[in-house]
Amino acid sequence: MVAVKPNEADTLLSRIDPARPVVLLFGPDAGLVAERAAKAAATALAGNTDPFALVRLDGDAISADPARLADEAYTIGMFGGRRVIRVRVGGRNITAAVEPLLASPPADTLILLEAGDLKRGQGLRELVERSPRGLAIACYADAGRDLDRLIDEELRAADLAIDREARELLVSLLGSDRLASRGEVRKLALYAHGQGRVTIEDVEAIVGDASATGFDEAIDTAFAGDAATSDAATARLVGAGTSPQALLAAAIRAAVQLHRWRLAIEGGASVRNVVEGARPPVHFRRKPLIERALEAWSADGLSAAVIDLGKAAAEARKQSALAEAICSRALLSLATNAARRRRRS
Repeated sequence: MVAVKPNEADTLLSRIDPARPVVLLFGPDAGLVAERAAKAAATALAGNTDPFALVRLDGDAISADPARLADEAYTIGMFGGRRVIRVRVGGRNITAAVEPLLASPPADTLILLEAGDLKRGQGLRELVERSPRGLAIACYADAGRDLDRLIDEELRAADLAIDREARELLVSLLGSDRLASRGEVRKLALYAHGQGRVTIEDVEAIVGDASATGFDEAIDTAFAGDAATSDAATARLVGAGTSPQALLAAAIRAAVQLHRWRLAIEGGASVRNVVEGARPPVHFRRKPLIERALEAWSADGLSAAVIDLGKAAAEARKQSALAEAICSRALLSLATNAARRRRRS
């Protein structure tokens, strides 16, 4: 088994080894999973004019008919050349469909499996990681360094530089979904086209808070004890097509971060100093909610919240048909717990 380091992932996908034609892209950042799959497919099909060279399959359909994936993988293209199969992995197990391809890989087909967050040592992830003919790449939410790289990549392509203060604000505004963040930076580049540099005024004028307008509203208000706002935000997200599993994964990350900050507070730091000193910076619109959450919760309480959210995430993966209800219930429970803690404090 070869462990893929985060900084090696994009390089590996730009020159995929033909001896490893089964590639599993997984993790909580659905945007990054989709972006990497699209780039890998485009690289593999460069110069191929066959309109049928790219095939998209649904994981749940494959689970019901495991032979379908092999049928597609071993099919020879009408005009020859490489083929790519992109599989959107859902809540059902597709290991039975993938095993034959790892045992006897197709000669000229790349199989891209796009999944959510998968546990180490289980199911599809274990199958691909253990195989010498597979490649498993984790796609985690962008951290500050990743966002800096994304900003540089997009602005360089637009022949733009960026002021230091503008960069810091932009990083604080971007969310944890790669596709959403890239879209915001491209929008900024179009706005600043021809002026040479991006200023803080440009960022303030154009870039919406891609994080706060997404997951953060539902999650921050839950930890702050505002059940009504959290529930409404959750309903909007899911109604717009957001994966409940992805929202739960984001809630777990938020709980872990709050736990780190709360430990610093219990070690003697003030709530205000912890929030002001956060890196990457906390967006100013989020600060009041984060401070309320840190005042309400103890470190032990946040540890318990991480465990409870983890259980909810596991349940949502097992029962995908009930994932929306499971997610809503978990966040509502958080908000109720936080409100109770605030009343006691």
